[in-house]
Amino acid sequence: MTYDSSGALRVVPLGGLGEIGLNCMLLEVGGQAMAIDCGVMFPDAGMLGIDLVIPDFEYLASLGDRFLGFVITHGHEDHIGGLPYALREVQAPVYATAMAAGLIRSRLEEHGLFDKTTLNEFAPRQKFELGPFAVDPIHVTHSIVDAVGLAITTPVGVVIHTGDFKIDQTPIDGRSPDLQAFAEYGSRGVKLMLSDSTNAMSRGSTGSERDVRGGLEAAFRDAERRIFFSTFSSHIHRIQQVMDLSEALGRKVAVVGRSLVNAIRIATEIGHLKVAPSLFVDIAKLSSLAPWEVTLLTSGSQGEALSALVRIAVGDHRKVEMGSGDLVILSSRVIPGNEKAIGSMVNHMYRRGARVLDAGSAPVHVSGHASRDELALMLKLVQPEFFVPVHGEFRQLSHHQQLAQSVGLSADSVFLIEDGQTLEVDAAGARRGEPVPAGRVFVDGKGIGDVSDLVLRDRRHLSRDGLLLAVLTIDQHSGELISGPDFVARGVFEQGEEAQYFEAARGVVVDTLADITPESRTDAIEVSEEVRRALRRYLGRTLDRRPIVLPYVMEM
Repeated sequence: MTYDSSGALRVVPLGGLGEIGLNCMLLEVGGQAMAIDCGVMFPDAGMLGIDLVIPDFEYLASLGDRFLGFVITHGHEDHIGGLPYALREVQAPVYATAMAAGLIRSRLEEHGLFDKTTLNEFAPRQKFELGPFAVDPIHVTHSIVDAVGLAITTPVGVVIHTGDFKIDQTPIDGRSPDLQAFAEYGSRGVKLMLSDSTNAMSRGSTGSERDVRGGLEAAFRDAERRIFFSTFSSHIHRIQQVMDLSEALGRKVAVVGRSLVNAIRIATEIGHLKVAPSLFVDIAKLSSLAPWEVTLLTSGSQGEALSALVRIAVGDHRKVEMGSGDLVILSSRVIPGNEKAIGSMVNHMYRRGARVLDAGSAPVHVSGHASRDELALMLKLVQPEFFVPVHGEFRQLSHHQQLAQSVGLSADSVFLIEDGQTLEVDAAGARRGEPVPAGRVFVDGKGIGDVSDLVLRDRRHLSRDGLLLAVLTIDQHSGELISGPDFVARGVFEQGEEAQYFEAARGVVVDTLADITPESRTDAIEVSEEVRRALRRYLGRTLDRRPIVLPYVMEM
């Protein structure tokens, strides 16, 4: 697969145009290419057995040594999470700001790739070159520190990629977005602009991160017992505010969750998080403190199964208990698809007597993405000749397209493209180019890209390992097992062997239910997940196979 360039700039989106996540954009000139970001998307409830979704890197791999490297705008997973998988396909350097580089290093170490990868740090306005691309990072404000937009000078002209941004004039660290840099490029002439579309359907402007301070302070001052605070682990400015309030009100902070511990460590090492070590307390020593002296910073704001906050909510965490009068603050947006899991988690919190605040009930969260007024201002500052909305589902891209036209761009200068659709730009103008292979690749454990879609994955899985259906009935009030488990298997056991395996599997299920709390047993989702995991472990251990396990939990 080759691309015979005639001097044009080619824009090749491999992910992020048509969905939230998977962000990966290639720019090509003269047969050489660079990538802006390389992210993942987390599976929705219908993606059974899938751990992560990554872009299809077939086209990227086809570039070989003509691919020059990845330039990262910031450290969110939907912008860096795909790197360990892409770097198995291509050997190329990675360029990132300090916070993003720290998070990337952790990911690469987990995958055994750090020693094989050149990771270069840069700062805003610290220019560097990649072949025909001269990259100028521009500081922007977002819901993570060290976020940048990019001004990329090419032989065809300047390309501006805003990265994820909002125009926060009163940020926590005092570093306002460098709007002057965008305006300077706009006054000199910008050939193409690519801009964040996440909040293109939201009117007005997005609130400042500092606006959250009042809501958090009111909640902290009203709290009479423990405070459980949960946000995305990379939201360092939000975490800084929690640390400051805890210290001011005489509370110690315990951190529960590996991703939070890692993010806090990295941010502290590079100076973005300023906190006295004496503020922290080990969770093993919480019993020595009064409830009003404790803030627990936890992961799991999206209700992820088996996360720290979910375990605490159902009374199944070994070291932390939630009790009557405790306050829970969920300081993050609800990612679409997680509504049911979060609702279930919150119900358990109320059963324990806790009070819960979220963005819908109190001013404890603001978005990190620009709304329509800010998007319009950025378009006016940059004044691009051509414009492509990026980072969003199709409806968001479409609204951003309409906004661009409303501020003066002509209809034929705004292009609405999706993953795999290309745009070619040269002195004569801009036009759609030939499409390239693009799509979603599912990561299931150690399996990467061995399935092209869910239907094919399930068919292959069934033909290889079979299906085990487990049916059981639980009392919805007490969590007691009323009947079952009964099993139906297809393609798992040899004829005549089912009975002995079914008997052992019943023991596994009964033991599993005995090991979780009575409250957890009243949650059909939690029971289903625990039973599925236990049976998969049992079958993997005894048969060295991983059949599809489908627990069916009835409540009476």
